[in-house]
Amino acid sequence: METNSNANGSNEEQNSFSPIHGPMNPMVSPLLTDLYQFTMAYAYWKAGKHLDRAVFDLYFRKNPFGGEYTIFGGLEECIRFIANFKFKEEEISFLRSTLPSTCEDGFFDYLRGIDCSDVEVYAICEGSVVFPKIPLLRVEGPVAAVQLLETPFVNLVNYASLVATNAARHRFVAGKSKLLLEFGLRRAQGPDGGMSASKYCYMGGFDATSNVAAGKLFGIPLRGTHSHAFVTSFMGPDEIVDKALRSSDGSVTCEDFVSLVQTWLSKLQELLVSSFNRIISMQAFQWSNSLRGIFGETNQSELAAFTSYALAFPNNFLALVDTYDVVRSGLPNFCAVALALSDLGYKAVGIRLDSGDLAYLSIEARKFFCAIEKEFNVTGFGKTAITASNDLNEETLDALNKQGHEVDAFGIGTYLVTCYSQAALGCVFKLVVINNQPRIKLSEDGSKVSIPCKKRCYRLYGRDGYPLVDIMTGENEPPPKVAERILCRHPFNESKRAYVVPQHVEELLNCYWRGNSDKAREALPPLKKIRDRCIEQIDQMRPDHMRRLNPTPYKVSVSTKLYDLIHFLWLNEAPVGELQ
Repeated sequence: METNSNANGSNEEQNSFSPIHGPMNPMVSPLLTDLYQFTMAYAYWKAGKHLDRAVFDLYFRKNPFGGEYTIFGGLEECIRFIANFKFKEEEISFLRSTLPSTCEDGFFDYLRGIDCSDVEVYAICEGSVVFPKIPLLRVEGPVAAVQLLETPFVNLVNYASLVATNAARHRFVAGKSKLLLEFGLRRAQGPDGGMSASKYCYMGGFDATSNVAAGKLFGIPLRGTHSHAFVTSFMGPDEIVDKALRSSDGSVTCEDFVSLVQTWLSKLQELLVSSFNRIISMQAFQWSNSLRGIFGETNQSELAAFTSYALAFPNNFLALVDTYDVVRSGLPNFCAVALALSDLGYKAVGIRLDSGDLAYLSIEARKFFCAIEKEFNVTGFGKTAITASNDLNEETLDALNKQGHEVDAFGIGTYLVTCYSQAALGCVFKLVVINNQPRIKLSEDGSKVSIPCKKRCYRLYGRDGYPLVDIMTGENEPPPKVAERILCRHPFNESKRAYVVPQHVEELLNCYWRGNSDKAREALPPLKKIRDRCIEQIDQMRPDHMRRLNPTPYKVSVSTKLYDLIHFLWLNEAPVGELQ
């Protein structure tokens, strides 16, 4: 993320409004909220309660995608929003025209003065592995002002965390050795969806994006080659006007690179025709039966397209080989161009498969590359990269792993950026304290009961280095200590409890916006560091929590004192029925 250098400076600098740039999308303004936030703000103001000190928790109730973990994203955008929170005069005028005419002028004067300088934001580090019920953000401040932050905060966290989690799940299934490329811009929900997806997919473990704007704004590596349109736009080699290509070291110039390519194609055809029986009899060259017929007539318009692209990008030649026929045309045409480039000191990057049986085709391509390396003594040709695309998703990656494949990189779009298997994370923003009094929200659905009071949150690690449990305590309770036993209780089920002796204790909530307090404020790290944290956090988790199928639920608990408070308030606030 491009940030002003002053954003990581002193506390004074960090809480002024100019050093921290605004949100990525200029649509994120104080008006990007639900109407009822303003009607409530007016009612608070009218009742003289608008300055009452309140604490809200932002959290989610259930992990997405049938998994047992979530990646927290969107914090930086929340801080950027709050750092620049200020109503413009035209926004005040619009609200005046929208709200009922009975709203008094003093309320709009009050809105003009709101700048969130009396708000504090505590949060888990962005990129962390997080779990249900644990506050991702704790927001403290005047109740009316904090209420106005609810909808934009939930909006900024919800999709960011959902798509980052989706990306992390794809990375987990693909494995660390594979290159993951986000190709979702054209399928994303609008420009903002595309930009956000590129940012948070990178945070979740993807290596690069095709989104040029995201590359510029966030510093994400860019990847891309050509489409089928480029291949089909050529009719034949006669269309190539400038045929010259200088060698990679500049020492010589090949005046007719097109002819060099044709020469290599002929060599490959002659090799197969004259030596096929000898080649397949040698164990080192186990060409499959499907490759027996590849050196008939290849598509010459495709060959012209590949040649032209190589002339334009000799150091970055990666060809889409499935426009006509992968085995009979795409592969031999690519290899002819790649071998011609090799003669001039260049190394072709690889191929992309965008249709067909990706497991089978990648294996056949790898056999082909290895055989050419051996026969023509072209060092490293057998390791030519194979990229696969074509509506890939988590299930496809899992199936490819089970089938066996030779794909080095995956380009993933639609299912990744749209979070096709789950529409939303379901973040909520609940009042837990008003004027130092803990508050609880009840429901007939036990999962929707809120956990009251201002809390501190900790992650307790076991002797093997894995996290064991997250625990919430009251703000003034002593923190868990290393090597000291603590009772961890399920918030709502009295029979679920366990003693834990932590070997390491990590406090989860840190101050990211300090308001008028003198508390130290955490700096906003660059996107690359957030990505590194995400990858590190996933590596720290026990594998059974992270597996794709039937993962073990991670335990989220409360202290005994907080458990007692929850159930005291529950009984105190719930109406008592009367039977007659």
